[in-house]
Amino acid sequence: MAGSLGPTDAVVEIRDRDSLSEVAAEWNCATIEFLMSAVPWRTFRWRAGQVHYSGTYWFATTGDHVIYESRLELARLLFADYDRTVLHVIAQPFLLRARVKRRMRRHVPDYLLLTDGIPTVVDVKPADKLSAEKVRFTLDWTRELVEQRGWLYEVWTEPDDLSLRNLRFLSGFRNPDRFNDALLKSIVQQLSSYESLGEVLDRDVGEPPARVRAAVLHLVWNQILAVDVSQPLTRSSPVMKGI
Repeated sequence: MAGSLGPTDAVVEIRDRDSLSEVAAEWNCATIEFLMSAVPWRTFRWRAGQVHYSGTYWFATTGDHVIYESRLELARLLFADYDRTVLHVIAQPFLLRARVKRRMRRHVPDYLLLTDGIPTVVDVKPADKLSAEKVRFTLDWTRELVEQRGWLYEVWTEPDDLSLRNLRFLSGFRNPDRFNDALLKSIVQQLSSYESLGEVLDRDVGEPPARVRAAVLHLVWNQILAVDVSQPLTRSSPVMKGI
């Protein structure tokens, strides 16, 4: 581990959304409101032949775009968007500075997830990078500072491939503006205690079949219809009323 760090050892800096200036605060004094006023610490450009896969993801939970710098970060955003406990996400939320082993260290986490419970600071790293001493050291002292506040710290690596493929598919139906509320309500009201996904997809509710199927998958993405996304998503998949 990085060793014990007192709460005054760390400073957090954000780029303020309104002024774009850098604003600093003691880490243990930085409020959620302060951190929510941040824009991503780094910016990036697209260029031919670049190594990293960068872009923006439309985060349905907040109706806003969130940046990512790799396919793995994009995957983490998909899982966060699907997670009903996540209320807000900030990419590259802050620069954390701390004196560790007599040297000043700097680190920008990948995401801050604000949930209906405890905030979670996330670093996204491929599993094969975690054995590097420099990476372990940085993640260790970051974890120590985050957990000192009573927050959660997560090092996120490659997810289960089947779950990821299912969420990639379902995310195509995540935009609520594309769906009629009356149709969604009708599908939920007609759901019995146990049905297969195929039975729900084929339900006759007086709308074109393609529109019904899309609405069903939107309800699955929002977990209003509960399906186990860790299993193959087929017509025989069990469906229950969810949240």
